[in-house]
Amino acid sequence: MNYVWAFVIGGGICVIGQILIDLTGLTPARILTGYVVSGVVLSALGWFQPLAELAGAGATVPLLGFGHLLAEGVRTAVAEKGLLGVLTGGLTAAAGGITVSLVCGVLFALIAKSRDQN
Repeated sequence: MNYVWAFVIGGGICVIGQILIDLTGLTPARILTGYVVSGVVLSALGWFQPLAELAGAGATVPLLGFGHLLAEGVRTAVAEKGLLGVLTGGLTAAAGGITVSLVCGVLFALIAKSRDQN
């Protein structure tokens, strides 16, 4: 049943994004940013954790999960370091994922042959 909930919730998140692309003038970049901010807001309201427990990877893998990660990192860093944690917490919490993304991007750029899109 966990797989079903992950599929339904994760698919619902994707459907909302597709509807926003199709019916509004929002660019994909703005929609993605909105998802990250939504993850932060859901985390601040205490609603993300119950959603993540229900949907598992269906809620944590999309950008909502990245927003939640940033919010939790800031919350933890503020508790440990005070006001300085506002500036350092989000990046510290997300450092592993950001590093993997950058390393994979560089490796694929070295392996793949670039060409003109036209």
